[in-house]
Amino acid sequence: MIITTNLVFSDWTRIFKDPLTTMAAIDRVVHHSVILDLMAVESYRAQEAGTTQQTTGPPATTPVAPGPPP
Repeated sequence: MIITTNLVFSDWTRIFKDPLTTMAAIDRVVHHSVILDLMAVESYRAQEAGTTQQTTGPPATTPVAPGPPP
């Protein structure tokens, strides 16, 4: 099972108002668990968005050949 959150454990008190309940929930979640802290890793979506912004730029204008006079 995988559980993800964007909150560090110290911020879980925003969800569980009782500190004792918060500690009990964290204890049960992390018992025999492997915790991967990916907060320092840049998101692939953020990288892609940055790359797309840099490469797209403003639209190119195509010169229009003069046509016959009206």
